[in-house]
Amino acid sequence: MSNGQRKTGPGIERKKAPTIRQAAEAAGVSIATVSRVLSGKGGVSEELTEKVRQAVEQLGFQPNRVARGLRRQTTQTVGVIVTDIQNPFFTSVLQSIERVLENEKYVLLLCNSDEQPSREKIHIATLQAEGVAGIIIAPTRSDPTRYQPLIDSGMPVVIIDREIQGLRADCVTINNRDASARAVQHLIELGHKKIGLISGPDYATTAVERKKGYLEALCEAGLPCPQSYIQTADYKQSGGYDAMCRLLDLPDPPSAVMVLNNLMTLGALQAVHERQLNVPGDLALVGFDDMPWAAFLQPPITVVAQPTYSLGEAAAQLLLDRIRDPGRPIFKVMLETSLIIRASTTGVTGETVVQTNNP
Repeated sequence: MSNGQRKTGPGIERKKAPTIRQAAEAAGVSIATVSRVLSGKGGVSEELTEKVRQAVEQLGFQPNRVARGLRRQTTQTVGVIVTDIQNPFFTSVLQSIERVLENEKYVLLLCNSDEQPSREKIHIATLQAEGVAGIIIAPTRSDPTRYQPLIDSGMPVVIIDREIQGLRADCVTINNRDASARAVQHLIELGHKKIGLISGPDYATTAVERKKGYLEALCEAGLPCPQSYIQTADYKQSGGYDAMCRLLDLPDPPSAVMVLNNLMTLGALQAVHERQLNVPGDLALVGFDDMPWAAFLQPPITVVAQPTYSLGEAAAQLLLDRIRDPGRPIFKVMLETSLIIRASTTGVTGETVVQTNNP
């Protein structure tokens, strides 16, 4: 076997990765100089810096992040835990988180709790053991005692999507109550008096706050809200389908329904189509979260649009700030939402965007 190669399997040979020593020899500098250039610490002349960069590029040298992390007891890695990786809402949020982190030479390690506290607990412990620099988490529960040990460990943490009252941690959310109330007010302004709700699970603060907004809007308008008009589901497409079926099976079904997340909206629309009902003629429909497909469904869906890119961007920046300055004050960021009015409520082709709250 030739030098500089090692066998990795039957008939397979792979070159060894270039080392920092080889990069230093190629540039004619010390290992310490290469390390300073790659870490961005400065103190190296422009001439030597350029030599190091050329040598690194020619060799294809990649710094060993794990080894560097062991020396600092941390890594250039950030853990992100979401509650449902299949939800396009989180896909959009993750894209913006990753872009911000990449600019600062951090990499993202993604975990999916699937709404299960037991899985979330394992992910948190694993990320801590891996020595991540910080964690962004969409929590499965609202109990602060679940997450306090993580904060007490000194780990930089940012909570996203669902707020945890009583937990001293940076947080990025939207004003769910006001956003939901504005959507219901839109239905009331169209003349609807029987408005149903497909809510999320009670353990999710997003569902709780959005349901409060729904109830407040009905109360302010002096409209009744039979308990049967509120159907709780699981933030999944199948849950939205089952909940809409229950609403449509009522002796006096609602003339309009608000659905509290994107996947449940798909399921609800499926149930409506199966019964060959006309939207919005027989039933007006408002969803929560604007996804690329919402404008192309039949009919296009009126939605409360969350600023997913801004949410991820703010969360990543808060975490980086916390990593750099662990003692700085806690920040609670509440972002603005919009109501995008489409044909599922008005029957009119086109879009109207209405700001729903001012944080």
